[in-house]
Amino acid sequence: MTSDTEKDLIGLKAAGKVVGYTIAEMKKKVVPGMTTAELDQLGAEILEQFGAKSAPKVTYNFPGSTCISVNEEVAHGIPGPRVIEAGDLINIDVSAELNGYYGDAGVSFQLPPYDDKILHLCRSTEETMMSVINHLRAGMKVNEIGRVMEQEARKHGYRVVRNLCSHGIGKSLHEKPFEILPFYNPRGTAILKEGQVITIEPFLSTGVDYVEQQADGWTLSVGDNSRVAQYEHTIIVTKGEPIILTSA
Repeated sequence: MTSDTEKDLIGLKAAGKVVGYTIAEMKKKVVPGMTTAELDQLGAEILEQFGAKSAPKVTYNFPGSTCISVNEEVAHGIPGPRVIEAGDLINIDVSAELNGYYGDAGVSFQLPPYDDKILHLCRSTEETMMSVINHLRAGMKVNEIGRVMEQEARKHGYRVVRNLCSHGIGKSLHEKPFEILPFYNPRGTAILKEGQVITIEPFLSTGVDYVEQQADGWTLSVGDNSRVAQYEHTIIVTKGEPIILTSA
C-alpha cells in the first residue's frame, strides 16, 4: 500500500509498535528449557493485550501466533514441543494486524554460551538490513534493494538466501510487490513510490543459497551445517530517510 493520509500513518505506526514490542518481550523472556510453544504463547498474549491479531494465523491459518525457528530452521518455524537449549540460534518473526493495518518484523539472536561466528552473523545481518533501509528513497528502482543487500552480505563474508524475499505490506500481510528479490535483477523496472510500505528482510547465510521446505508444509530449513540469520523491519519509503515502523 501507499500511506497517503494521517490515518494511514497512525494506523501503520500503531501496528508496527505492537510488533516491535512483542518481539522485544519474547526475546527478553526466552530461556533454555522453554519450548517454542511456550514462547509463542507469550507472544500471543502480548498481541491479545493490544487487541492485535496474528497475521499469519488470520491470513494463512498458520499453526501458531508467531514464527519461531531454531538452529537449522530458517523461517516459518511452527511453535511446538521443541525445547530451546543454551547456545541455540533463534529467530523470532512476528506479523500482526491491528485495526486493519499490518506490521512485520524479525530478529535472530543466540542464547549463551556465545559463539563468535554466530554473533558475527547476527550482527552482520542487522547491519545489512539497516544499510539497505538507509539507502532507500522515493524514485529509486526496487531492484536497488537486492543490489545493496547482496553487496552488503558479501562485504560481511556471507551469501543471501535467494528464495526468501522482502515484500509489500500495509492493508494485508503480503501486497505488491510480492517478491522484492534479495539480489540484483537487472530487468527490474519498478520504482519506489513516496509513502510505499514494504519490509526489508535480509537472510544471510554462512553457506547455502537456498532453503528447503520441510514435510510440515511451513518450516524452511538448511540442508547442511550452514546457519542463517534474519532481521526485518517494516518501513515507509519517503523522499528522505525512511520511516521505520517496527522498532521496539
